[in-house]
Amino acid sequence: MSTILAKTVNWRKEQEDLALDLNELVNSASRVIAPYGPIHTFAARSPWAEWEDQTFEQTARKLKELYDVDLYPGDLILQTAWEKGEIRKEFLEKTLQQWLNTQRLELPKEVAERYCRNALLQEQSTSVEIHSKELNSLVAKLAPLAPKNRDESVMRTFGQRLDMETGSQTTQELNRHMIKWCKLFFDKSQAVWKMPNREEGFYQSWRRLIQYDPALDRKTRRQFHQLPNEAGSALLAALSVLDIRYSDVQGYLEAHLLALPGWAGTILWHSQQSTGENSLLLDYLAVRITMELTLLEPHFPIPKQISEVKTSMEELLIAWAKWGGMTIKEWSLLPINQQKARLDLANRFDKMLQNRIWLEAWEKTYEEQLRKKLAIKQSKPADQVKPVLAQFAFCIDVRSEPFRRKLEKIGPFETYGTAGFFGLPIETCKLNSQHRHRSLPIMSKPQLQVLETASEEALKRHQRQKNTISSVRSVFKELKYNLLTSLLLPEISGPWLSLQTLLRSILPRGAGRAFQILMEKWQKKPAVNLTLDYEHSADSELPVGFTEKEKVQYAAQALKTMGLTDHFAPLVVISGHGSHSTNNPYASALDCGACGGASSGFNARVLAELCNLEKVRQELVNEGISIPKETVFAAAEHVTTLDDFRWIYVPQLSPSAKKAFDRINAVLPIVCEDVCKERLKQLPKLGNERKIAKTEAHRFAEDWSEVRPEWGLARNAAFIIGSRRMTEECDLEGRAFLHNYNWRKDKNGSLLTSIITGPATVAQWINLQYFASTVAPHYYGSGNKTTQTVTAGIGVMQGNASDLLTGLPWQSVMTSDQEVFHSPIRLLVVIQAPKEYVKRLLEHVPAFQQKVQNGWVRLASIGPDGQWVNWT
Repeated sequence: MSTILAKTVNWRKEQEDLALDLNELVNSASRVIAPYGPIHTFAARSPWAEWEDQTFEQTARKLKELYDVDLYPGDLILQTAWEKGEIRKEFLEKTLQQWLNTQRLELPKEVAERYCRNALLQEQSTSVEIHSKELNSLVAKLAPLAPKNRDESVMRTFGQRLDMETGSQTTQELNRHMIKWCKLFFDKSQAVWKMPNREEGFYQSWRRLIQYDPALDRKTRRQFHQLPNEAGSALLAALSVLDIRYSDVQGYLEAHLLALPGWAGTILWHSQQSTGENSLLLDYLAVRITMELTLLEPHFPIPKQISEVKTSMEELLIAWAKWGGMTIKEWSLLPINQQKARLDLANRFDKMLQNRIWLEAWEKTYEEQLRKKLAIKQSKPADQVKPVLAQFAFCIDVRSEPFRRKLEKIGPFETYGTAGFFGLPIETCKLNSQHRHRSLPIMSKPQLQVLETASEEALKRHQRQKNTISSVRSVFKELKYNLLTSLLLPEISGPWLSLQTLLRSILPRGAGRAFQILMEKWQKKPAVNLTLDYEHSADSELPVGFTEKEKVQYAAQALKTMGLTDHFAPLVVISGHGSHSTNNPYASALDCGACGGASSGFNARVLAELCNLEKVRQELVNEGISIPKETVFAAAEHVTTLDDFRWIYVPQLSPSAKKAFDRINAVLPIVCEDVCKERLKQLPKLGNERKIAKTEAHRFAEDWSEVRPEWGLARNAAFIIGSRRMTEECDLEGRAFLHNYNWRKDKNGSLLTSIITGPATVAQWINLQYFASTVAPHYYGSGNKTTQTVTAGIGVMQGNASDLLTGLPWQSVMTSDQEVFHSPIRLLVVIQAPKEYVKRLLEHVPAFQQKVQNGWVRLASIGPDGQWVNWT
């Protein structure tokens, strides 16, 4: 190590510009990962949000070359979709022809078509055998014609290069060390002894402890005595010895971040939360590359990265024998330009491109099926306007679609779709809690806080009850981690915990309900009020409550966004949604994505209370929104795991609103049971089909051994922006996000822009997270729930030494080990508006236009005449 450090002095003098730009380079490199927060506030993120300036295929090829990650669905997934009729052959052929028409191929079209079609459909009717001797001879002869690999610019780490050259496991060993140190540094809830010097930062605490790491031999540990004091200096030292050119530094840092995208993403998230931790990512890279240098030193010199990698000639020739029926003799009879053209075609039409064509055909098949459903509805004559007894505003979440459909069918009800945070940029805090949750999309920042309050006497009583429970838990933890008392703890707690285990295992539904009732009676949470009126908070940077102007502003914005500005029913129900499951680290993943992984019931109540304020209603008239006196706003919550619909705020009702309220309560049991039956049919049949659906749903939610309490947002495929009339009565199979929109009331396009940049972006992130967890579960998913380990209180790993797993578990996207449930197709955004509106949108929102052009999202529109336009 001393030799290594001695080399850095001159290099650093020559590369002062690198020292100055190091933070900027680290920041730029971080675009290849996504920031991931703790699992208890799981929020959907696209792993590729910062890759969208590249095409989807370019990203797929880079990840395949760098870490063997497949972004396109594999053969098993595609074969399953094909057998289910989800991919039609006509779209496969159409997509193939579109690709061929973009290529300049110096060979007959029918030859190219036959080869590509056979390869695509795996048809080998004309295949021929080539003996190894003949093949080797032909390879030698055609070697000068071998096409270059298109991914030759990918930057690999020196550890990867050594692994490729010698078969070593340097990268794996480096990852093992980094996982260990990350676990130690970020643990805040599980370890009894905290990592020393943690407050000084990741690099400093590692630098002090690495000298005593028993996993390293004495000689290696001794070398770490001479590490630089600063992380930036250590990183520069390592880069200098590895002789990384300035132009290659960012690519080299990216390759290291992608080695463990989960831990790196968690570090990125922490670095964004406070200025005190903004150097965490630099620290991480300094530690990682310094450790890499130590592991590489015995193998110096490491060969430089090969700049031109030739595609395997054997593979190309075998492919032509298989799909083109080409014999050795036929190759020898072809002129050189024809030989080169055939090799070039085989190189271009590789497995990744074939899977891309299959995926696009799958997406076009779904688009056609959706188009027909919507066309059938539009072709029907307009129904007479019926009196509406109640109106419901639901979240756009795909799980709301079946509930809305059943509710509208059973009574004179009208439903609207909007983002579940209802346009309220708030941070929430429950009664007697120190925890504040950002209840809005994770790409936005809260502007104010809304807190739960109660009378002073009720507040004190509730706090005493919480303190009692906290004390019991604290004592149990201290007994558990104390050397002497831990020996007695099993004797004391064993009988009670064994009884709980037995009851929850044998009678999960009954036991779970009993424990829930017991806790509710013990805690006795009092009736709470919300702090809606503005007040300055000394404990937070954010103000508490709304100013009078903000009350009107956010109420008007919410009503306009959901399209409810006139013809109000006597009762308007703002419905949030949440979930309920037991022993589930991913519980928050089933809550509202628009509320950052929390129930949106809190936001629903805030909006309902704002809309009931007399002063707000008076001012809303100036916004063109006149709410009748008899109209009352209430709030409820749709519990998706149970298909329950629970009232959370019901103020004093007018006579007509009371009539609507009673009617809703009368039909809710029927609606909930019907929705539950439809949903449970999709879950693997683990129980008795004759059982009552609601009973089975409760069993799934309360059983702590259940790996799949519900499907969540699996199979999401479309985001439809338009009137409810266009989609009502259409069975969209719980696969579509539904957002109300009336283009006639959006002359300047601002409303459509806000929908695309807000809710549609959240939906796209959800879609790509499910996509990634399905096609690359080992890299972007989180593996099997039954073998997961919750680590450091922030996430899960497979076993005790893996990357921090940031995606969805296998059980959230797969029916079984061999059968996929989620369809990994990219989100189709459908806008009901004239073409001019869509053109204006693409011109004014270049980020969305980029998503469409580069294949991250698909776009279609439906004009006033019902014409379907594909913009992809």
